[in-house]
Amino acid sequence: MDRLTGMGVFVAAVDEGSFAAAARRFGLSAAMAGKYVSAIEAGLNARLLQRTTRRLRLTDVGHAYYERCRRILEACDEANREASDASGTVRGVLRIAAPVTFGTMHLGELLAKYLEAYPHVNIEVSLSDRYVDLLEAGVDVAVRIGRLPDSTLVARRLAPCRMVICASPDYLRDHGTPRSPDDLRKAPRLTFSEAVSVGDWTLVDAKHRVHVIDGPCRMTANNTQMLLAAALAGTGIVYGPTFVFGEQIARGTLVELLPEYHASELTIQAVYPSARHVPLKVRHFLDYLAAAFGDEPPWDRIAPSRPVRQRRAHGSKRA
Repeated sequence: MDRLTGMGVFVAAVDEGSFAAAARRFGLSAAMAGKYVSAIEAGLNARLLQRTTRRLRLTDVGHAYYERCRRILEACDEANREASDASGTVRGVLRIAAPVTFGTMHLGELLAKYLEAYPHVNIEVSLSDRYVDLLEAGVDVAVRIGRLPDSTLVARRLAPCRMVICASPDYLRDHGTPRSPDDLRKAPRLTFSEAVSVGDWTLVDAKHRVHVIDGPCRMTANNTQMLLAAALAGTGIVYGPTFVFGEQIARGTLVELLPEYHASELTIQAVYPSARHVPLKVRHFLDYLAAAFGDEPPWDRIAPSRPVRQRRAHGSKRA
């Protein structure tokens, strides 16, 4: 039996917790996976695993052998990557995870152009607003916005995520233009229910005073594109990122409110499992994203909105 494959099956069995799971990774039967490990044990004349009906447990010898095998396999993978990189050809399957709205609005065309530039790369995209374990899910790169709970991941900044408060001209004609944070507290608010970063609906004035806008909401949703549609229909006032609302502000179908106040700014980042042994396909993709977005991403290249004169919101004060 091939010794390197046997090492791979052994390491996979330990990592996955069973021969069946290791066999799936290598396209083998569970019985064949067990034979690979038994062959190694026979050659070493040592027991590596204690087997029970429910689990596999490393012996003392198995612990040491596992660590050595893992390092050998990593070195082999790196040698293969270096040989592939030396050819200058970016190839392979690139697995990407991204938030639903950001991915839907800003990654589709960009990925199409990337595939055109790199014809030997295939892409698998998973869109979800839930954090996924990159290693468990087999993800090469994830786009994440806001705080990063996975401290073991390596992050590369792609763009700022600027936040705005806005409403439709029809809403403002019917209800008046808010002139202060207090006016916002009285207004029907449209809120993203899955916010994971601090600072949601928080404004800072010119004197660095913090204003937290709280109270009941007219509508909550776990998708900002739905909130965008509701805001365009005049349902209420919405708070969210310019990568969702910026284009509509530029068109005049939404109007930015209280621009003299500073809203929290988050960061759009690409994260990947390790700074070592980064595959060529991942390095090129990270560079591609950074060049496509940058400090002034496409959705922020907009003219500032100019609210028209409208009647004041009830109880509001002029600035």
